Amino acid sequence: MSQISPFQLYILVHLKRANIDYAISISRTLKLPLEMIEMELERMREKGYLERNQGSAIKRTHARFKLSYEVRKHHTYYELSKKGELTLRRILKNIKKYFEEYTGFEKGYEIYTFLLKAEYEHLGHIAKTFSMKTEQASKLLDILCESGLVEKSKPKVLKRKHRKGKPKRETRTQHKYYRVTRLGEMLYRYYK
Repeated sequence: MSQISPFQLYILVHLKRANIDYAISISRTLKLPLEMIEMELERMREKGYLERNQGSAIKRTHARFKLSYEVRKHHTYYELSKKGELTLRRILKNIKKYFEEYTGFEKGYEIYTFLLKAEYEHLGHIAKTFSMKTEQASKLLDILCESGLVEKSKPKVLKRKHRKGKPKRETRTQHKYYRVTRLGEMLYRYYK
């Protein structure tokens, strides 16, 4: 299960919902460079998770995210293969286990969802909240950052609306804060 990265998992979930889609559409949704999406789609196709869609036209009944009734193909369209569907089903059946295997930490999923709710949080508070050593929490957050689900940020002023568990209305920051990226938000939104 852990051989699929969160980025690839997002692509599988996106294609499950869209039924069929192309790289530019996925790139716009995630706000990531097109080249990065195209490379990942081809890698996943080579591994057998995706298939290229054949034919010269696509109807909206088949491509759920299309706005017009029928469209001539001007892009390379992808859809899930049988292997991709089975893999996605197995991962979504137990998403906590996927995060545990991917990160190597038991609390990987809990910290990811905690950051979704908190919006911004610093390492010390995360470690204290989850009864972890600072080094362990730091390693876990580094893994989540490498996967593209979480990013480091250093805002100068942090307001209560940005950090939900914060007691004061506004604070000057002295720590590096972590927050969930657009990829992390979209992945959570799709599999929930």
